[in-house]
Amino acid sequence: MATMSNDELLEILSWLPAKAVHKHRSTSKLFSELPETPYFVAKQAENSLKKNRPSCFFIQRDDILNHNEHVELHPLPGEELSSGVPENMLGFIARSRLKILSSSNGLLLCLHGIELFIINPATCSLLDIPLPNHLQQRRNLPSVSMTLECDSDDYRLILFDNEEWSLHFDCHVYSHKQGAWSLRKNRFFAGSRNLKFDKPVICNGAIHFISDCYRYLTEDSTYFRPYIMSYEIKNGDDEDESIETKFLRVPKEARRGSHDNSCHMNIFKWGEVAGYQTICLVRLRKRVFTVWILTNYESSSWRRIMKVRVKGMGLVEHNPVIRGFTVLNGDLVFATEKKVYTYGLTSEKYMVLSEICDHGCESRFVCFVPYSDTLRPCGIGAKSLRPYLQLRKHDQAEKIQYNLKIRYAPNSYRKSTFLSFFFFPASLDFQFDPGKVKEAKGFGIPMDLYNHRLFQLNNLLLQ
Repeated sequence: MATMSNDELLEILSWLPAKAVHKHRSTSKLFSELPETPYFVAKQAENSLKKNRPSCFFIQRDDILNHNEHVELHPLPGEELSSGVPENMLGFIARSRLKILSSSNGLLLCLHGIELFIINPATCSLLDIPLPNHLQQRRNLPSVSMTLECDSDDYRLILFDNEEWSLHFDCHVYSHKQGAWSLRKNRFFAGSRNLKFDKPVICNGAIHFISDCYRYLTEDSTYFRPYIMSYEIKNGDDEDESIETKFLRVPKEARRGSHDNSCHMNIFKWGEVAGYQTICLVRLRKRVFTVWILTNYESSSWRRIMKVRVKGMGLVEHNPVIRGFTVLNGDLVFATEKKVYTYGLTSEKYMVLSEICDHGCESRFVCFVPYSDTLRPCGIGAKSLRPYLQLRKHDQAEKIQYNLKIRYAPNSYRKSTFLSFFFFPASLDFQFDPGKVKEAKGFGIPMDLYNHRLFQLNNLLLQ
């Protein structure tokens, strides 16, 4: 019988999700060393990029708050045993009230207040990202859009900001490799409508946003009906001066009745059409789902691939209310008040309904964040969260000093400044020994780090 070389074995294993790799760590020395081997880590992340298929999704409340108190992770059908993240890590994200803005190649871009973090929940690591200087003094970020994009050797944060109530937005790009924000020369034109900046779609080197549908413009306006705007984001330092915002019309059928209060439209990644990656458009109006794919970018040509009434999809629920929807791996995924379903849009699964899971997001609207678990590092300066994950759900707020109540991340509320001051210091001038981790006064953090931060807190209070 032919034997397999280590190189051949590593190539096969590098196509596995991070959860599957970790699950086999105890089976052999080779498996135990894989998650810490730089070559294998890079290869596994690279292969996940090539697959370009999420294996899981996060579901959370869809609102304008810069924090979140409930988040869930669920595997897509067929991925239940091989994909996921440690349960205590998911609990940490939820109890810390981190809002997940986007995901790419196993990394999450998270926000709490005005604090940004890159997190890999599969490896339990975190890196804090500084905001551009002009945003650091704000108390909130209502007019800011942020998303994360990974390639094989770098990742970028793309931020659109508008301080002057202008129709033009500045585009700032943070490259982790360069460790700095840069302002692009060409501004992004949003048109006269409000864009859904919290739902960007990056496809073919451009970032796309769809507008809202509400009736607040006159009929003679170019932007009377909903539309899509795209803005090219190129890799490298060179920026083409000719880059401009592109206006894309939505399908004529989608424009009809778009001002109806029941109309909700969003765009998503679709996949390959005629050799090119493209996007799709999903509209829910009067309890009818309609899906189109973009077939010609220059002429804004679309092809409808599905139209179905919710009551005709085969749901067991009586009069289900749709709370949110997305498209993942060629399937329509949507949430009702209590459940999440998938509805096939292609091939043998076309118009076949399957129940994925129950969910507990008690919100008028929910949003989905696609996710694939990888071993990809957060980057230089990342901190391991493993010493902190021995957290107890019953941890309560405690008076630390001067009757000042400060709650640690597991509790239902605490100021975001405490997150960075006490738990995620931006410049950690104090080194702790993970081997000496103890629960400090019920907080579940290293005793020596607790005492050091308490000393700093005392000095701040006495100033």
